[in-house]
Amino acid sequence: MVRIGYTMMTEQAGPRELVGHVVRAEEAGFDFSVTSDHYFPWLRSQGHSPYAWSVLGAAAQATSRIPLMTYVTCPTFRYHPAVVAQKAATMQLLSEGRFRLGLGSGENLNEHVVGGGWPTVDVRHEMLEEAVEIIRALFEGRHVTHHGTHFDVESARLWDLPDRTPPIGVAVSGERSCALAGRLADLVIATEPKEELLDAFDRHGGEGKPRVGQLPVCYDPDRNAAVERAHDQFRWFGSGWKVNSELPHPDSFDLATQFVRPDDVAGSIPCGSDPEDFVEAVRPYVEAGFTEIALVQIGGESQPQYLDWSEKTLLPALREAFG
Repeated sequence: MVRIGYTMMTEQAGPRELVGHVVRAEEAGFDFSVTSDHYFPWLRSQGHSPYAWSVLGAAAQATSRIPLMTYVTCPTFRYHPAVVAQKAATMQLLSEGRFRLGLGSGENLNEHVVGGGWPTVDVRHEMLEEAVEIIRALFEGRHVTHHGTHFDVESARLWDLPDRTPPIGVAVSGERSCALAGRLADLVIATEPKEELLDAFDRHGGEGKPRVGQLPVCYDPDRNAAVERAHDQFRWFGSGWKVNSELPHPDSFDLATQFVRPDDVAGSIPCGSDPEDFVEAVRPYVEAGFTEIALVQIGGESQPQYLDWSEKTLLPALREAFG
């Protein structure tokens, strides 16, 4: 059975609204939820970027069933890995075992705010691997002192540990990140339905582990309005992570996508209210081998209508198609 998730996208709604949306997503029957962890929106038109971990803590108290997950947190620049471990352990306690820690090597858009420059992708992967090792050691309840290539930890220990360690997911986009995820992660995370990513994850030790994908969608009874909103707020999505991880500011994304047309966006993001269009957009993820797909409804103000439609129409259609 493929599990269908809901995305709390911090770039497009304020903190109170995000919590209200995930409460409604739980009521609507979504199988899990994920939360982006940004300092900036991708484009100014999205208009938000609250602190994801405060939102998650509130969501843990406001919901009772739906799993929660970061999608994804970078544990190497804005956050030291020892602090990420403490936050994740606390979230697992607050949510009573419903939390998963999704990690990635980060985007310049968010991590530049603490200074220090933006290293090459190889260095970022080295930093991520070292960070995961520190987090796991702290999750084990160890007293950790670490002096590594990129991080120092001095006499750290987590004093509030959950009975069930938060599973760690690692976001992948190529062979190097797949190798890292296969060795160190409990699940793999991707934003493109590429079977080769999952094959590489399996080769490096990931076989049998969950694999979580993400897909932007834009529901609106008026398809033209949906296309317009998707273009206004999500035209950056098709640039690929080799570009998206490097640009430093929403204005950079605006400039980089100035020639993307609404029809280009509509060709890759299902828009409108025909559930079959959404089913067909999910299908490549299922065929590639993803076990979970988190949908991102574009537009903060459109969430209530989308969630009502999902409960009545979209989720039944997806479950009929994919079990």
